[in-house]
Amino acid sequence: MGVVYHANYLVWCEIGRTDFIRRIGRSYAELENEGVLLAVSDAALRFHASARYDDPIRVRTTLSNIRSRSMEFSYVIEHVEHSTRLVSATTTLVSMSRDGRLTALPVAVRDLLETASMADLDAP
Repeated sequence: MGVVYHANYLVWCEIGRTDFIRRIGRSYAELENEGVLLAVSDAALRFHASARYDDPIRVRTTLSNIRSRSMEFSYVIEHVEHSTRLVSATTTLVSMSRDGRLTALPVAVRDLLETASMADLDAP
């Protein structure tokens, strides 16, 4: 069909989320080394238009909600050249311990995320 497979948009959300966390001064690897494991508990996507193979895309990622044990990210995936919105999405992540139990985010991590949620981290 010449269009991007729908599941790839979730991968792009993950890349956007990983980059967001990196831009606030941490990496997923650092968080995991500190015992902060984040698991996706919910994902929702709304398809507006299709990306075609080799289209340049941009993922705009924002942290829309932070709680003691969870956070919600919002995404807009768009075509770079036309600024056409392709997908709007959200994911909810929960903080888990190494044994797979829900746990509170460490205060320092939560503070870092709360500060980031108020900043404009949109990459060019």
